[in-house]
Amino acid sequence: MDRRPTSHDVAHRAGVSQSTVSMVFTGRSGISEATRDKVLRAAAELHYRPNLAARSMRTQRTGRLAVVVPIATMNPLTLLSGAIAAARDEGYVVEVVSLPDDAEEREGRLSELVDSGQYEGVLAFTPLPFTDTTGGGPIVLSVGEFDDAMHMTGEFTDSRPITEMIERLATQGHRRFIHLAGAPDFPSARARRDAYLETIDRLGLESLGVTAGDWSGEAGEEAIDALPDDAPPLAVIAANDVIATGAIRAATRRGWRLPHEVAVTGWDDHHQSAFLVPSLTSVAQDRERLGAYSMHRLVAAVRRGEPPVKPDGLLTIVWRESTESPQRLP
Repeated sequence: MDRRPTSHDVAHRAGVSQSTVSMVFTGRSGISEATRDKVLRAAAELHYRPNLAARSMRTQRTGRLAVVVPIATMNPLTLLSGAIAAARDEGYVVEVVSLPDDAEEREGRLSELVDSGQYEGVLAFTPLPFTDTTGGGPIVLSVGEFDDAMHMTGEFTDSRPITEMIERLATQGHRRFIHLAGAPDFPSARARRDAYLETIDRLGLESLGVTAGDWSGEAGEEAIDALPDDAPPLAVIAANDVIATGAIRAATRRGWRLPHEVAVTGWDDHHQSAFLVPSLTSVAQDRERLGAYSMHRLVAAVRRGEPPVKPDGLLTIVWRESTESPQRLP
């Protein structure tokens, strides 16, 4: 097809009326999920994109959504990709908007964004001075995955994997632990520290302490270097993979065998963690699926529909060689 596909082409491909296609892309109710999915699938196959200007004049809808996220770090990128893909699947165009660091300037910029009339909804992964999910202008939904200091919070502070890792290591015979906790001004670091302390106390295990530093490999090295020579056998619970990598380096330099004498866990499941020696047990965070879920929440609010069901398994432990039971090693 050389010309740009139209809604009539989508209707023909999907086997529905053109008005049904229009209802799907304007978010109107009364369309079954099966029909909506059929229309969206046909639109994707034809690479169809609705005419936003014509739609806006007819329906007062712009077909545009905005995403507000701190883009100064790498972490939000998978959140963004998941959110953008979900919005496009629903027939929306997405624009990513950055806000100033200053709180007062941020509020003014957000007000301009909302009052511009360009967007049907605004999805924010940062705290906002106001939200509106009731109508009267664009829907503004803040899901709060970052705090005012742009530290990860929200779903990312779920610390249950720390408990699960300690419990499994305890069943392997580990009785002595240490937690390399990362920067204490991060909500995620505090949550993991609290989970560590609670689990150690509940299981009656020995703790060599909780170190507070930063998120660097040097912090991991320094913590292990400071331990006495008789520290092993030991399980090291690191707050991220970078700290864990420093801990592995320091333990190896001291002649401690991993994982026979020292087990190590991390968090974030960085790409290189699977290729360390030994490969690192870590916690994978499905940020892309979280971004998609957040966008589906916004779309549901814009269309006055039912909110989506929160997905399970956003955090998954990836078990690798660094925590293998010594009895299972050759």
